[in-house]
Amino acid sequence: MPRRSTISASKRRRDIALHRLSNRASRESDLAERDELDDLPSDGEGIGDDTSSGAPLLNDVTHSLKAESGVTRTLTLNGAQQRSYPSNALSNAKYNFVTFLPLTLFEQFKYFFNLYFLLVALSQLVPALRIGLLATYVVPLAFVLAVTMAQEALDELVRRRRDNEANAEMFDVVSQSGLTAARDIKVGDILRLHKDRRIPADAILLKTDDSAGEAFIRTDQLDGETDWKLKVACPATQQLPDEQAILDLDGELKAGAPIKSIHEFSGSLTLRSQIAGVTLTVDNALWANTVLASSASVLAVVVYTGSETRQAMNTSKARLKVGLLELEINRLSKMLCIFTLFLALVLVALHGFGSSWYVDITRFLILFSTIVPISLRVNLDLAKGVYARQIENDASISETVVRTSTIPEDLGRIEYLLTDKTGTLTRNDMEMKKLHVGTVSFAGEAMDDVKAFVLGEPKSSTIATTGTPQAAARASRREIGGRVRELVTALAVCHNVTPSHSLDSTDTLDYQAASPDELAIVKWTSTIGLTLIGRDRTSLKLRRGANDFQDYEILHVFPFTSDTKRMGIVVRESSSGQIIFYEKGADSVMASIVAANDWLDEEVGNMAREGLRTLVIGRKVLSEGAYSAFLDGFGTASLALHDRESAVQQVVASHLEHNLELLGLTGVEDKLQEDVKRSLEFLRNAGIRIWMLTGDKVETARCIAVSAKLVSRGQFIRTITKLDNAAEATTELEWLRGKRDAALLVDGTSLQYLLDNFRDPFIDVVLQLPAVICCRCSPTQKAELAILVRAATGKRVCCIGDGGNDVSMIQAADVGIGIVGKEGRQASLAADFSVLGFSALPKLLVWHGRNSYKRSAKLALLVIHRGLVIAVCQTVYSAISRFTPTTLYGGYLMAGYATIYTMAPVFALVLDTDLDESLALRYPELYHELTSGRAALSSAKFIVWAAIAMYQGAAIMLTTLLVTRDRAERMVAISFTALVATELATLALEMNTLHWGMLASVVASAGIYVASIPFLSVEFDLSYVPTIAFFWRTSLVAAVALAPVYVARVLQRRLRPAAYRKVAGTA
Repeated sequence: MPRRSTISASKRRRDIALHRLSNRASRESDLAERDELDDLPSDGEGIGDDTSSGAPLLNDVTHSLKAESGVTRTLTLNGAQQRSYPSNALSNAKYNFVTFLPLTLFEQFKYFFNLYFLLVALSQLVPALRIGLLATYVVPLAFVLAVTMAQEALDELVRRRRDNEANAEMFDVVSQSGLTAARDIKVGDILRLHKDRRIPADAILLKTDDSAGEAFIRTDQLDGETDWKLKVACPATQQLPDEQAILDLDGELKAGAPIKSIHEFSGSLTLRSQIAGVTLTVDNALWANTVLASSASVLAVVVYTGSETRQAMNTSKARLKVGLLELEINRLSKMLCIFTLFLALVLVALHGFGSSWYVDITRFLILFSTIVPISLRVNLDLAKGVYARQIENDASISETVVRTSTIPEDLGRIEYLLTDKTGTLTRNDMEMKKLHVGTVSFAGEAMDDVKAFVLGEPKSSTIATTGTPQAAARASRREIGGRVRELVTALAVCHNVTPSHSLDSTDTLDYQAASPDELAIVKWTSTIGLTLIGRDRTSLKLRRGANDFQDYEILHVFPFTSDTKRMGIVVRESSSGQIIFYEKGADSVMASIVAANDWLDEEVGNMAREGLRTLVIGRKVLSEGAYSAFLDGFGTASLALHDRESAVQQVVASHLEHNLELLGLTGVEDKLQEDVKRSLEFLRNAGIRIWMLTGDKVETARCIAVSAKLVSRGQFIRTITKLDNAAEATTELEWLRGKRDAALLVDGTSLQYLLDNFRDPFIDVVLQLPAVICCRCSPTQKAELAILVRAATGKRVCCIGDGGNDVSMIQAADVGIGIVGKEGRQASLAADFSVLGFSALPKLLVWHGRNSYKRSAKLALLVIHRGLVIAVCQTVYSAISRFTPTTLYGGYLMAGYATIYTMAPVFALVLDTDLDESLALRYPELYHELTSGRAALSSAKFIVWAAIAMYQGAAIMLTTLLVTRDRAERMVAISFTALVATELATLALEMNTLHWGMLASVVASAGIYVASIPFLSVEFDLSYVPTIAFFWRTSLVAAVALAPVYVARVLQRRLRPAAYRKVAGTA
């Protein structure tokens, strides 16, 4: 008996360490944590007060602390710190007071478009080059810069306001005797944290209300993993009686320099009242942006703040984003400038190269500067603001916020969508959906029969059988009831869930666990009558019904790891003394452990197709002799100096894990976010390739991909895990090349190996796959993938997530969308667009994005057309003026043409829609049309509009010359009036919607022009304007310029109608 007691004590300590290890089984720090097991005392060794909780002495890890990169920091407990540390204020700002002006100016003038106009404006300071009014060139450029900088300033103010809201969140800082804003928390502060509160800075857990000093945290906002993580208070402070004792501590806490890894921490705590210090590990660390999940409150001391927290160090700096449309317009501007230079050279050559030929060339360039219109930037910048307001005012996607108003057009050009899983596609809210015991399955209303079986005999007959009616008839209710009770008992016993009483009521039970699946199952067993009411490290207590209690002694716990994919427990039932081994796990490993059967594979497949997360449950009743044999082998394996974990696993496999009685199968559903299935299907139909990037496990990622319909029904999922050699990598890539219709599921380790060693062939293959699921991804890997896809394809990439671990990915994308998460707004604050849920994406992309892109593209083409028309008129005039750089229209006419006469109708295109919203959302394929070769702003469309402008400009001038017979005043009046009329008519013809605002802009612009004619006495022959001759000549010139264009447009719409016209019925 003494021997067993000693082994049990040592075993329990080992189980605790194994449980901690299981929380991080897939991480790179596994080897270091397994060394922690080696430090556990063997049977019969003396255990001091400090090491009784598994904490090694200080001198055992001194080398580890010194070896950590950087300088070790020393914190004084409850005293002033020796040096200052970064502020804890959250900041998503792009600029500060000093950098705003130079950075925004640099961003504006690094593009050829603005630089060209700056040079044109500066040229007007030279008298020999001055043409017209100086304000004609300076004011538009200044206006563009002012609008752009104002937008950037507004976006920056919005970001800072959101940051201030997060920074103003109040926390209980007991060392300062009151509530303190998050921004004011400092290194050395002692925080009191409660359930469901965000942890505002990296801290060390000092004390919890739990007697064992344990606390659970949720880290999905940091690493994307849904499993809760067990944290343990420092034993030296956990044993203190109360909060005041913590505040009276006198000592030092040493911590390593800040590093990015969330799986590593080295530190020590030395108290003046104790001789030996205590080491601190990652098990004692609470990282910023995680959430306390335990019902007990905790005390923690802050060690890292602000930019030194793990969350901040894993977040990349925000970059300045430029829309693809801006880059395309910049390229077109270069082409137009080259054309302008060519035209100037031709005209000078035709005139003859004189002594001042370079002055003539420069003057021609200035005269033709309308070809590269500065007003284009004005219109586009103002349009972006309108698009942002339209998005924010859309009631169907309420509370959507546009944080970066410079890229709304990119929403209409997304080809790759990289999405997080937890909190984005799923709610991380598990629910038991199905139970199967061999011949009978229970789901929905049939779960009432399960409850009746647990508490007594069922009275209904809603049981669903999977065999023949004859087989179901032979299965007696008593037999089914016994099997159901055994399965439910196994579910209520085999787990790592700990019950606790609610803070509000001692009669209300709350549960905490590392796994949301286990939590869901234990809560479910409670609802059907078998309630877990107590558990510690050595015992477990269940309540069946109201007064039937069952006690179990916990002998061994074998935690779930990503390697074993199963969890087991050995218990002794107190009433009968029976020793039972329960085990549950993935079907892939449990199939060979349970006894032979003919139904498991089929039912697992059925549940998997429903998107359920399956667990196979088995049990084995052990005799005293069998258990003693296992205990001997287990004790020997536990003392092994090398490969201890492997030795222990071999003992478990040989003594316990074979020929288990198959109790049944469970199906748990991870509830999806609202309308996720429909949204994903819609986006796929819109031609968007969707990748899911998650920090969660392989099995979880697979289940969600199936349940969310990210992977279509029947589609094969190729799974690549633990890839670490070239031969296997080559084989996998060859397989994928031959199966382009398959989906790929790859874990983080394999992904990194492929990127490091087979980057180009891997990217070439995966970019062609319909769906890619990457699991066990770090935040850095998510960002790298976004950058990689952008670089490899040149396409627009959108990333969406809700957690702090998604910020780097969101900022690396062309378009970053953040969801307002339950536990934080880091992703929302750092994103270009903030939404309440994934279901907002179809409307945001297919309606607002498509409209923004098509409107801006048409606006750009019409502004370029407007500048080319008047430039062609000037060219024709220069040609008839012996190729001299003489201006046709005076400064006021030039300024008025691009502003008050035509700007409003052009800008009114931001109200235009080519089809109804309901049709756009009914036919997502119309979105795909914009990214599959029929772009709204393409080289072909640019050439068409350039040809139209050249024809109309030449037609206006040549027809005017014919009807005016070279009378200059009349020629200017007729040609300019026809020019304005042609432009307004062209704009009206391009309108798809008879919006009152658009019609009003055309009518108002025409009215303004007519009203301004009396003030143009210098440019026009005012006595000629009111005559019938002026009217019919002007009408003739405009008709010649418009008629062929109108006829061609009607024929094109009839013979080759666009897809949206076919859908809308306007073809």
